Amino acid sequence: MPSRRKILKAMAAAPVALQATHLFAGETDVSETSAAERIGRTIREYSEQGIHRSGTSVDLASAEWFKTQIMNMGVAHQEDHFNFKRINIQKAELILGDMVTEGIPLYDCTYTGAAGVVGRLGELGSDAEIGVLMSLPHVSTPGGQALMKARTEATHKAILVVTDGRLPPGIAPFNAEDFNAPFGPPVLQISNAEWATVEAARDAGVEARLIAQCDYVDAVGINVLASIKGKDSSLAPLVIMTPRSGWWACASERGGGIACMLEMMRAIQLEGPQRDVVFTANTGHELSHIGLDHYLEPRQALVQGAHMWIHLGANFAAGVGGGVRLQFSDEDAKSALAGPLSARELKPAVETELGTRPFGEARNIHDDEGRYISLLGGNGLFHHPADMWPAAVDLPFVAKWIEAFTELGVDLSR
Repeated sequence: MPSRRKILKAMAAAPVALQATHLFAGETDVSETSAAERIGRTIREYSEQGIHRSGTSVDLASAEWFKTQIMNMGVAHQEDHFNFKRINIQKAELILGDMVTEGIPLYDCTYTGAAGVVGRLGELGSDAEIGVLMSLPHVSTPGGQALMKARTEATHKAILVVTDGRLPPGIAPFNAEDFNAPFGPPVLQISNAEWATVEAARDAGVEARLIAQCDYVDAVGINVLASIKGKDSSLAPLVIMTPRSGWWACASERGGGIACMLEMMRAIQLEGPQRDVVFTANTGHELSHIGLDHYLEPRQALVQGAHMWIHLGANFAAGVGGGVRLQFSDEDAKSALAGPLSARELKPAVETELGTRPFGEARNIHDDEGRYISLLGGNGLFHHPADMWPAAVDLPFVAKWIEAFTELGVDLSR
């Protein structure tokens, strides 16, 4: 049998025949491609699908597309459906004098009626009816912490969040970490393009109308599952997971994980694993991981029973400017990745301290004391509509990291 490194080298360099079911826009034939070209093609197709919010038509179509990629490799697969209530935005806007600007409500707050909330704009924490904040879309940032405090204390009738001015014009929403237990006053998120007007009105205590009128509609979420049977199914399985939903096109946020899963699947299938390898690509990331929660509910024993969980998380496709973060459950998990990284002279920008609750879906595994290796990163376009192919993706950078994790997956499947 050829060695693992020879298999991986051949996959990266040698042409591999492709199915021509999904092509770049305007193309009529694709015959051969390298690993880097496959990765670029996957991220491009995913990005071009549109806005990947959970349970929407794009999300459902994207699940079908991902399933087709798996089918084309001859890997066993299935769809795992679940029902949930999706936010349906009826009207979301700020009316300030002659300015009317559309926004996006938080997906885990309470909502207004059609008339909205009328009141003075003012600093968050002031006595104004509508508190105003500019923030990046991270709960861990000072802005995110201030927003959480204001929501918990509910001192304002409504809150207006303007996307941080360091980002390009656009709305970068917060994730709905309390999707299943909404709380606090109505919160509307708007573009930083309107900041000068909003800031002046806030400082002057001008009256505005904030409307965040939403209801809930029945929706279906789809997790796409796959498995490769090992030679000895009595061995603890390897589980590889990635989210596949988000606020916008999510080229660098989600595309890297999706492309990495497919490359790992391809290599493990070619190698022929010793243990069973399970793959799960879950919707519901931006809604407090509801897709992963649904997957884990009947499989609680798998959290601790798996040989290892590999979490292919957000943003590592954004490249050097964003920086890669690695997260490990223990020193042995960290050691498993040392060889693949050293062989490619790869180093993360940061590592989450062992024992600290990790970011992303790895937290679900950490909380139930499972073993994990987690790949994610920073992103200057996090949750932003400009996170699109090709400008938001550093393809040579992400291809190198995917190559390392593909080797890791083959190693751990033995």
